[in-house]
Amino acid sequence: MREDTRTRIQEIALRLFTEQGYEATSLREIAEELGVTKAALYYHFKTKDDIVGSLVDLRVAEVQELLEWAKSRPKTLETRRELLERYAERLRQPRYLAVARFLESNQTAMRNHPKLAKMRDTMMELTAEMSDPDATPTERISRSLALFALHAGKWLTMAGQGLTEEEIDKACMEVALRLVEE
Repeated sequence: MREDTRTRIQEIALRLFTEQGYEATSLREIAEELGVTKAALYYHFKTKDDIVGSLVDLRVAEVQELLEWAKSRPKTLETRRELLERYAERLRQPRYLAVARFLESNQTAMRNHPKLAKMRDTMMELTAEMSDPDATPTERISRSLALFALHAGKWLTMAGQGLTEEEIDKACMEVALRLVEE
């Protein structure tokens, strides 16, 4: 039951942070939306930063799991392709999409959040696993961009262009696969 309440708090906070803005949303509003007292909310999260931190921790844990898998595999084209497939699958999860929307709409407020530095560092480690030490700079950059093509293409390039989710996912994967084969 405790996890269900934490998850509901995260979902409601994420929605309110995205709709109203992080700075404009209070813990009181989150508690009211959840139908609990602020004291009950404080049992799970003391601050809004704690809620954001818990959401980022979940994302970091997913990427670290993928990183550990990648480290256990040979640095081959087949591994890179499978890594892209596994990463793309995580990006399709509703929670990832909600967190991405939140971060995009609250960039100023989140710029210096310490948990986001951990997420960046973990992503950099994952991109490093895309190439062996002998790879050329062009190969390293191309392979690193493959990961970013999966989410950047979806959010920055193709959003709102009348394409279906399936068309966007397919196009992003095609671009990513081209980049890892460079």
